[in-house]
Amino acid sequence: MSIDQYGGASIDKGGHGGSRMLMGDAERVCEWIRADAWRMSALRQARSLGLPDWWLAAGFVRNLVWDRLHGHVPSTPLNDIDLVYFAPARTSALIDRQQETSLIDATGLPWSVKNQARMHRRHGHLAYTSIEEALSVWVECETAVGVTLDDDDGLHLIAPLGLASLLAGRVTHNPRHGDREVFRRRVVAKGWGRRWPGLEIEGPPGES
Repeated sequence: MSIDQYGGASIDKGGHGGSRMLMGDAERVCEWIRADAWRMSALRQARSLGLPDWWLAAGFVRNLVWDRLHGHVPSTPLNDIDLVYFAPARTSALIDRQQETSLIDATGLPWSVKNQARMHRRHGHLAYTSIEEALSVWVECETAVGVTLDDDDGLHLIAPLGLASLLAGRVTHNPRHGDREVFRRRVVAKGWGRRWPGLEIEGPPGES
């Protein structure tokens, strides 16, 4: 995994477009995360599990960016905290449930723990070879982003599809996912346009 360090923040230059991330973008997102005491506490709780190649992903980063773009204070509460990691040698769902229970008991927060090395089964894909590949097939480009905290409290971002679209306030279907109907249903069910009305949400093909 190739990491470039920039003043305490870093970006992961994965093989699916992450190398196109601007350093300024990564630094800005990391500053927002570091300024959020609740998120920093959650990162430290996740780190305490000692999971391999772990990240707090999806709404944990995405929603914070959208809140900042809209000036929402305090931050929008999360329905769940997505902790993802990559451990091909231990893919039992029971392990994930045990980790979830440990975090929920310790914090009272709605954790969701998923070893991405087993998630290809749910989607009918070939086995993923890395956490970057697993995130790169998530439904929205803007959801495929995560953050981790190292032992020295340094923040590291992973965004195999880049950060530009997220920071531009767009919501776009990821062509690597393939099922646009899933994207449409998620947009409706989650009500993103109501909470963040300034978002530019991609419509059906051919719709301007």
